[in-house]
Amino acid sequence: MKATRPIRIITSLSLAVVVISAFSWLGLGQVSGAINRVDVFGSLTKRPDKPTSALNYLLVGSDTRNGLTKEQSKILRVGTTKSAAGARSDTMLLVHISKARDKATIISIPRDSLVTIPAHESSLYKGRIVAAAQGKINAAFAWGGAPLLIQTIEQETNVKIDHYVEIGFAGFANMVDALGGIQVCSKKDINDPKSHLVMSAGIHTLDGIEALKYVRTRDFDGMGDLGRMQRQQQFMSAVLRKVTSTGVLLNPIKLVNFFNAAIATVQTDSELNRNDLIVLAKQLKNLSPSKVRTLTIPLGNANARVAGLGSVVTWDSVLAPDLFNRLREDLPLIDEVTPSPSASSSSSATPTVIDKFKTRTADENPCGALK
Repeated sequence: MKATRPIRIITSLSLAVVVISAFSWLGLGQVSGAINRVDVFGSLTKRPDKPTSALNYLLVGSDTRNGLTKEQSKILRVGTTKSAAGARSDTMLLVHISKARDKATIISIPRDSLVTIPAHESSLYKGRIVAAAQGKINAAFAWGGAPLLIQTIEQETNVKIDHYVEIGFAGFANMVDALGGIQVCSKKDINDPKSHLVMSAGIHTLDGIEALKYVRTRDFDGMGDLGRMQRQQQFMSAVLRKVTSTGVLLNPIKLVNFFNAAIATVQTDSELNRNDLIVLAKQLKNLSPSKVRTLTIPLGNANARVAGLGSVVTWDSVLAPDLFNRLREDLPLIDEVTPSPSASSSSSATPTVIDKFKTRTADENPCGALK
């Protein structure tokens, strides 16, 4: 089966670790040969050093509609491939897997993040070089595809990207359906005219199309993309809980069915080979939701304005570099500080846990009734 072009990463956010793990297990060979691979690193120079053997995956997508049926496009009201041609990045996700392969961190990158986009060849005029300039991070993908986006992120973070994955609307919907739907909890009524999601407060089991609406919704609570990213992270956690509770990642038959649901709209970098997948599979097979943390890059101003760019998101000048350094060096995100024992206290003082990045574990459940 030939893979289609990628679609926006908001669809892959909720399945990031699951998809990577699925790729890994498919080193068995049933379908890994069908994954579409593209060269995204060949043109890159002056890349960051890699001090550890931890792995960093970049997951990204575009808003093309390839892979959706006419009926699905009609239900989602997103238009057709022809009416929405092109590739525009909407949201990005950085997945860090520890060198011991026993922990994973999933970091949301706001699409309006203010960055410096490196000099690059114009997408409109062949041979013309566009000078480096400030811009929104989603523009890097629109102007130069995956290579320019990777170059931009590496330049901003000094974190080297090892592998690249794209996934689409259709793959996301089919994966959710393959899992029998995903249960979510909304603490308030949702009526979003843009995502066309109407849902009462409470617990709901969403099929693939309804799940797409849920992870896309952003215009009902006044929080925009930041609120959407929080819901995406909660949805991802629900997916991980369901997958691990039903043993999908440990059942080759279920895993192949799950992966086949996604393969039509997935592509990876050309350097992700079968041996890598087999090794990673053995390392990740026991990764549990409690070992997966989700967070958004620490923000300085979520409503900054820059002349010529409009509204942008800026990163915290202290916490963001600290986060990137910890990823680069594969250091813990959560600090434990043991207070010095006083004369009246026990020598075994309880450590103070400091989570300056406001992370969540994937087993944290916003609604205790969810299974």
